[in-house]
Amino acid sequence: MQYLFDPLRQQYPSQRFPIYARGGMVNASSPQAAAAGLEILQQGGNAMDAAVAAAAALTVTEPTANGIGSDAFAIIWSEQDKKLFGLNSSGPAPGLASIRRILDEGRDDHGTMPTWGWTPVTVPGAPAAWAAVSGRFGRLPLKETLAPAVRYARDGYPCGPNLAQMWNISLDRFRKELTAPCFQAWFDTFSPAGDRWHAGDMIRLPDHADTLEAIGETNAEAFYRGALAEKTDAASREQGGLLRYEDLAAYHPVWVEPIRVNYRGWEVCEIPPNGQGITALMALNILKEFDFSDKEDPLTYHRQIEAIKMAFADALHYVTDPACMELDYHRLIDPAYGAMRAAEMTDRAQIHTHRTPPGGGTVYLCTADGDGNMVSFIQSNYKGFGSGIVVPGTGISLQNRGKDFSLDPQAANCLQPGKRSYHTIIPGFLMKDGAPAGPFGVMGAYMQPQGHVQVITNFIDFQLDPQQALDAPRWQWTRGNELLVEKRFDPAMTAALARMGHEVRPEPSTPAFGRGQMIVRTDGGVLIGGTESRTDSNIACR
Repeated sequence: MQYLFDPLRQQYPSQRFPIYARGGMVNASSPQAAAAGLEILQQGGNAMDAAVAAAAALTVTEPTANGIGSDAFAIIWSEQDKKLFGLNSSGPAPGLASIRRILDEGRDDHGTMPTWGWTPVTVPGAPAAWAAVSGRFGRLPLKETLAPAVRYARDGYPCGPNLAQMWNISLDRFRKELTAPCFQAWFDTFSPAGDRWHAGDMIRLPDHADTLEAIGETNAEAFYRGALAEKTDAASREQGGLLRYEDLAAYHPVWVEPIRVNYRGWEVCEIPPNGQGITALMALNILKEFDFSDKEDPLTYHRQIEAIKMAFADALHYVTDPACMELDYHRLIDPAYGAMRAAEMTDRAQIHTHRTPPGGGTVYLCTADGDGNMVSFIQSNYKGFGSGIVVPGTGISLQNRGKDFSLDPQAANCLQPGKRSYHTIIPGFLMKDGAPAGPFGVMGAYMQPQGHVQVITNFIDFQLDPQQALDAPRWQWTRGNELLVEKRFDPAMTAALARMGHEVRPEPSTPAFGRGQMIVRTDGGVLIGGTESRTDSNIACR
């Protein structure tokens, strides 16, 4: 039977209410990934197992934004330990990568790192993250946790409307731009029949199934120090890449202490650099100097935008691998520095530069279980499908995180062998009075800190529930005084911001404004969840 409706033609505003549950909750941008997490909870797994199951499933059910060759970050509340843990599973540049080599061999793109091909590929961290989270906190073997992802890859799943749209955008672009032989494996994997995808089409990724099975059976050893690592090394050598078996074999993720800012009595927690979560914290550290009573006051939006611009000015100057930063990043979120930056703000849009503080573009998911454990988890190939490189016969699409490295040796984020780049993916977590409130996140490259600030101010300043905090119309600063606003944005507000000097442009594409999830927990243990209305998101709960 054929139906004539277009699932992407959204003619009417709809209402979505927050979801309440007690036994567990999994929020993800793919309904199959949320179901995978719930399946693992029902099999006796905890929130950590569920997060790994959903993350692995997303490499199959949303390959347009992440893959087996992704990086990953996580913030985890362990109820047993009564402690918040951070995991940085971003990978470094290959040992053979250097500015001189990139320039001398003509691998650059007009003096910058290229977007596609092997050159921007860094060591993938996602499989190591799954193994680390499962090994430290999980109740189930990794093989069992990855089983739903393996099943989706092997047996297939129906394509969602937003997934089809994003897949076809990449397919059209890759057909025009990725013509070299090294990209053929991408087309063999993600467009084997050469056709565009439509909502309802069945998608099967058999190479993914075999690879995920190997990762599960070996606790990711096959990926880094086994047969899969050897295949990656062989493909890189054959196709002129710089990634080697030795780079993979030496890799291990790093457990880190989350960094925090107190925002009106709530602790907003992020992963420290090389992630850009500190950008959101810097903006909130400025905004806490102001009182917000009316969300629809133009001055409210203006101050949020200016705070983000100030935060990015500092972040893009300083943030990189913390081993290479010229100052202690804690100085960037010192309360005195936030007050100093707030005092620089006027009622006009400005172009901000970095200051020296006084001494002192992903998939996101979150999970919770009935025992009090909660996870904020994010992983990404960076630019959609990443580098366009797929290791032949494996389904491993490799990220292009090295795109963000600078080829200026004087820049903080300059390329160096074994160095981790400035990283856009950021999981967030809320604490209140020393107790966990819950995980939140908004994916979407440099939109992510901006999304975090908007969701947190919606939730804390304006008492919006998690669903409304996510649903509220968003803005995105791009550069200079340029500002994008969603088509749902109030025209009167757009005009008011323009009078303040902002160069406002409505943007019809909703993916440009990020895709988020949120769970908060009441004192009685009830979970309240919101999920992204801008994509194929779903909440699975018990």
